[in-house]
Amino acid sequence: MDNKDISEILDRLDKSDFRKKFKLHTKEIEYIKAKGIDKIYSHACDFIKKRITPEKIPNDGRQTPMKGHPVFIAQHATATCCRGCIAKWHNIPKNIKLNDEQQKYLTELIMEWIKRQINF
Repeated sequence: MDNKDISEILDRLDKSDFRKKFKLHTKEIEYIKAKGIDKIYSHACDFIKKRITPEKIPNDGRQTPMKGHPVFIAQHATATCCRGCIAKWHNIPKNIKLNDEQQKYLTELIMEWIKRQINF
């Protein structure tokens, strides 16, 4: 997945009334600045691995909070918040364990959205 593909996906997501309402606010931007972008990337990798990657997710559709961390907000903005949204927007089937390439794609998408939000 290259930057052109990610840009196209982000442009498509931005046409969704639901997805485009998610924005980072001062609190989240300050958190990113305090922790550093590398730490936020680490958090994104961890959240995807633990909450999204498993084949079976007992609380799928409710595992990603709507607030509380910049990555959570980014996940909703990028439709990487649950396996249903991922299947709909990114054509990755639900009931499979995500492979490394799929995890990397979702994480890179989240991070690009965050970088655009903070003008990085």
